[in-house]
Amino acid sequence: MPAIPPETLHRENGPLYRQAADRLRTAAAASKPGTELPTEADLAQRFGVSLITIRRALSDLETEGLIQKRAAKTAIVAAHGPRRGVVRPLNGLEDIVAATQDARLEILAYAPRKSAEATETFGLARGTACPCLRGRLLVREKPLSEVTIFFPPDIGARLTRPDFDDVVVFRSVERRLGIRITGADITVAAELASPRLAETLNTPPGSAILVSRMVYRDSTGRPIELTIARHRADAYRLRYAFAAS
Repeated sequence: MPAIPPETLHRENGPLYRQAADRLRTAAAASKPGTELPTEADLAQRFGVSLITIRRALSDLETEGLIQKRAAKTAIVAAHGPRRGVVRPLNGLEDIVAATQDARLEILAYAPRKSAEATETFGLARGTACPCLRGRLLVREKPLSEVTIFFPPDIGARLTRPDFDDVVVFRSVERRLGIRITGADITVAAELASPRLAETLNTPPGSAILVSRMVYRDSTGRPIELTIARHRADAYRLRYAFAAS
């Protein structure tokens, strides 16, 4: 059984399940494959969290290939390190924030730009130019994603390039304009890297790209931000979790 010292986790340090997953990830890396983990109840007691929190943490590690869950038995260590690629759970706004924990936003431009997708999203007349932020997400200074973010003109006109001082752009919008983002609609698709995108992300032309389109809404349901992110598929994976109602 891996050494997992008792430690009470606190919400101010981030999502509890992510903290638990980090501790378990470290323990798994120091253990031989096949080593049994403590029971879920034992782990919950050690960290001072709920069983639901532990189950979500274990689910993350299983997705990464670090552990193997077994029916009616405790999970076992499956590998010393995760499979290649960054695994990003995406089940709520807190996951979007946590996914950028190790990233840096490099802003390339902020200027009006015409986009049929943006005007449709915001309910504007076709041909309307929307303020657009273009940039890259870098992890350990290596390009991971290209991001293109559109705002309705009345929102974007109140923002300037220096305002985007947070890698999570919607938090900058909340802080600068006093708008509260309460949810997001997300769609995911796949495409191949164009020569321009390949150069931006330092990946071969024609390589696989994971595209996520996120429409952030305020408390009234109004779309405030359209984010189109193109991720290197060899370094980025998403995980969704669903619970029966």
